[in-house]
Amino acid sequence: MTSSDTDPTTVDDQVPTFVDLGLSEPVLKALSDVGYETPSAIQAATIPTLLEGRDVVGLAQTGTGKTAAFALPILSNLDIAQKSPQALVLAPTRELALQVCEAFEKYAARMRGVHVLPVYGGQAYGVQLSALRRGVHVVVGTPGRIMDHLDKGTLDLSQLRFLVLDEADEMLNMGFAEDVETILAETPDDKQVALFSATMPAQIRRLSKQYLSNPAEITVKRSATTAANITQRYLTVSYPQKVDALTRILEVENFEGMIVFVRTKNETETLAEKLRARGYSAAAINGDVAQAQRERTVNQLKAGKLDILVATDVAARGLDVERISHVVNYDIPTDTESYVHRIGRTGRAGRTGDAISFITPRERYLLKHIEKATKQPLTQMQLPTAEDVNSTRLARFDDQITEALANTARIDRFRDIVAHYVREHDVPEVDVAAALAVLSQGETPLLIDPEADRARAQREERRSEPGGRDERAGKARAERAPRRGGDTNLSTYRINVGKRHKVEPRQIVGALANEGGLSRSDFGKIQIRPDFSLVELPADLGPEVFSALAETRISGKLIELRADNGPRSSVARPPRGDKPAGDFDRKKARHKKP
Repeated sequence: MTSSDTDPTTVDDQVPTFVDLGLSEPVLKALSDVGYETPSAIQAATIPTLLEGRDVVGLAQTGTGKTAAFALPILSNLDIAQKSPQALVLAPTRELALQVCEAFEKYAARMRGVHVLPVYGGQAYGVQLSALRRGVHVVVGTPGRIMDHLDKGTLDLSQLRFLVLDEADEMLNMGFAEDVETILAETPDDKQVALFSATMPAQIRRLSKQYLSNPAEITVKRSATTAANITQRYLTVSYPQKVDALTRILEVENFEGMIVFVRTKNETETLAEKLRARGYSAAAINGDVAQAQRERTVNQLKAGKLDILVATDVAARGLDVERISHVVNYDIPTDTESYVHRIGRTGRAGRTGDAISFITPRERYLLKHIEKATKQPLTQMQLPTAEDVNSTRLARFDDQITEALANTARIDRFRDIVAHYVREHDVPEVDVAAALAVLSQGETPLLIDPEADRARAQREERRSEPGGRDERAGKARAERAPRRGGDTNLSTYRINVGKRHKVEPRQIVGALANEGGLSRSDFGKIQIRPDFSLVELPADLGPEVFSALAETRISGKLIELRADNGPRSSVARPPRGDKPAGDFDRKKARHKKP
């Protein structure tokens, strides 16, 4: 099943059961509890190899079950009596770290006394320090916060037995290369290492050769860029139609949980409020939402107390909720990578899913780019008609009547009341039933008028035609808009990394977006100078953003974000009481390899 990294193994779909893989009895019981029967291809190849004690390089996409591939053998080999960390999992984002931590806890449910700790930026240090003092077996964290604990001496890795680099290529793309190597240098030489990556660039290959010992390279056969079990559709719709179109889709689609993706943080709140006003249980998550609130919202979605999540790309990273049956691209992403990531929130680990993208007439070119990159055509769908909506509403109303009829005790009491009214007023029973339906429905009509709906659709179609009102308005907005570089909503900020540190724009965007909760639309120009870089960001960055970025590193160096007012600009500080970014000086010398 495995071989050296010079002779990689390609895994097919013929796999044994979990019982055949050599896992411990408590782990097998936990898998049985959650209904797992057959391992995925990456699990079937990786688990026995890790149980043998061999290092592994796993090439697998997100959603193939790789978390269980390393978590199950680690748990099977844990020494519960040892209270210092035995396993460290490095993940690029806090969302993924939380997801991996939850998986460990689920698989360890039948093991008494196992402690797993997530360690990430944005969470108070006190919680993490208390847990580390009590003793933990598995630490799952982002490189930046792990480095902070190593600097403070609060994380002891001297007894570490297992190290996992999850989504290693993404970690390096986000500028964590030096941090990862520093952490690796702090760990025992005889540890077992598992590296998982979707791709194998030269930097990952070099990392593997330097820090892994004769690793087995395991590759899952690559499928299409997007999963075949996700139905992908698109709807051509003008911008003003989007809310109504989404409402109709919500009425006719049989969905359980849904993520609606928008481009900006403000739009998440606006759209969630509009959906709540229409009677749907919806909430927004974006970079401004506190981590604790975000976790509560995600838990509500998992528990069925919430049905719709309106999110930005950054806020939804690493989100894995089984109830998500639908993803809607309310705003189509401008790059195919974001599209693949978004729709990957549904159809996870073999489940089926639906992805619907709203395409305005001006965005048809984006649709062609997505289809070309994913090598999968998207099926055009039509806006649900009034008849479609009415049919769904009538079916739902029928179900409500059937459910009420099943409650015979209450029906008997109301039957007497209706009979009394019929006798007193000489009105047919069917008219009384219709009157009661009107009372229960309220002011909102049960059915849509098809003729009025068709007239409205024709008006919208004329507006979106070439030369129509939408196009004329768009041209007028473009003429009024400031030229590039003149956006008054952006200000220039300075960070202390530049060409000398071999930094690239993508690393700056990745680090600031991930740690500061920013989205791609928040970034303007990026100028990389020899010793520092200038980044255009929103002028109204709040103190919580500066606080979140206070300990952020790029290429191993603290960025020390500040407003740029020229050579003598002062540090843009959070409110009094928060520690300025400059106070977090690092003693990097002790981390350098001899």
